[in-house]
Amino acid sequence: MSRGQKVRSAWRMFIGGKWVESLSGKTFGVVEPATGKPLAEVPQGEAGDADRAVRAAARAFETGPWPALRLPERARLLSRIAEGIRGRAEEIARTESRNVGKPIRDSRDEVEGAAACFEYYAGAVSKHFGEVIPVATPGLNFTLREPIGVCALIVPWNFPFIMAAWKVAPALA
Repeated sequence: MSRGQKVRSAWRMFIGGKWVESLSGKTFGVVEPATGKPLAEVPQGEAGDADRAVRAAARAFETGPWPALRLPERARLLSRIAEGIRGRAEEIARTESRNVGKPIRDSRDEVEGAAACFEYYAGAVSKHFGEVIPVATPGLNFTLREPIGVCALIVPWNFPFIMAAWKVAPALA
């Protein structure tokens, strides 16, 4: 960042239900590719921050309210996320375009795709069934699909919003 250029300095990481600084307190500047000007100053997450996020996610997975949430309510919340994305679609698309340097029409399509992804998984919540596997008589063998727990996922720089939706929506479903 060059002197005299103002950027929002209040960006934080969301870990354990709270907005927090990186453990090191370090930040880095995000530059808008189309203009070369500063877009934002964000926390520089490091290994300790990833560990902190994984521990918080594991606690939420084991004891938080989401795993115990009834399927209809989970579906409603995923639908509300889709509605929320659509309600802020233009703002999100403009931010996405400025962040990665792509045409606004592409970002608008990706934002709609992210909303559609949450909508799809809202409908899929109650459709994850087990399957019966043929075995010799007299036997019954079946599988049940169950969450395996916390995992870390990397979202590339060129399609961050929709790729995050592709990972988050099925995980929440």
